[in-house]
Amino acid sequence: MTKLDIIVDLQYGDSGKGKVAHFLCNKKKYTHVIRYNGGGNAGHTIFHKGVKFVTHQVPVGVFFGIPSIIGSGCALDPETFFEELKELETGGVKTRGKIFIAINAHVVTAAHKEEDNKDTKVGTTKRGMGPAYRAKYGRTGLRADSVPELKPYLIDLYEEFQVKNENAVVLAEGAQGFGLDIDWGDYPFVTSSHCTAAGALLNGFPPQSVRDIWGVAKAYETYVGLKDFEPKNEPIFEKIRELGQEFGATTGRPRQCNWLNLELLEKAARMNGVNKLVINKIDVLNRAGAWKIIDGKKIVEFKGPEPMKAYIRKRLAKSGLTSKNIFFSESAETV
Repeated sequence: MTKLDIIVDLQYGDSGKGKVAHFLCNKKKYTHVIRYNGGGNAGHTIFHKGVKFVTHQVPVGVFFGIPSIIGSGCALDPETFFEELKELETGGVKTRGKIFIAINAHVVTAAHKEEDNKDTKVGTTKRGMGPAYRAKYGRTGLRADSVPELKPYLIDLYEEFQVKNENAVVLAEGAQGFGLDIDWGDYPFVTSSHCTAAGALLNGFPPQSVRDIWGVAKAYETYVGLKDFEPKNEPIFEKIRELGQEFGATTGRPRQCNWLNLELLEKAARMNGVNKLVINKIDVLNRAGAWKIIDGKKIVEFKGPEPMKAYIRKRLAKSGLTSKNIFFSESAETV
């Protein structure tokens, strides 16, 4: 039976999923990597052999020559897909014969992007995601197997994992985050796809195939969109934004910042069945000289990173996460 590891963002995206995916691909032996939701609205920053790359639709496995699939839960923009392949090839990453697209993945059209550009209520990335998913569920969408240019990349997920490669070991790489999930996020300030670990299973994997679920978060929170998220008149968040380079990898927009909400992190970890957790950017708080978290209705302040880590470990133990499976990262390049 196929074995599946899942990466899921426990916040609002931009938590470092791409870095974690790159780390796992380098450490473990995966036969495939699959992106299970989203599309060109995602932005995963990768440091590969010392070189910075930003991927939007292509899974991280391609950096290691691992067959990499854009899954059935994704909405693919063919135009930017081919641009991304060209950029990767120019950067020395070989993609030929390693990139595949699920035959039942949906496609973003120029009309979808034009419609999305009219949005003024939610603050989307303007990449056509909402209209493409609306067409999908309205049964008027366009699938990848209807686009001639995509024919060389097409793959049947059932055939690949249930017939040809029953012993495959797959890494499922998610986009956006739990706080943006269409069902569990802060509606209506959400994306249009399934951002939870369960969303990975919708790409043709049975529940019993799941091995590990890697939750990813930051030591503080960020959000891009139109709702009020960042506390007013607190200069520390401007400092964190600059130190953490909190500007969208896809849009370039500044991300609103706030302290880590521990209640929401615990909820996301429980809802996704997380058994491994990476908390990134502790180093940013260290450089800012501020260590705080939101716990319920109170803000808890610490004198340094170690007391903060201990507090988080103790709290998350309630959700079944042991200290040895919680990793605090202080590097942009590795876990």
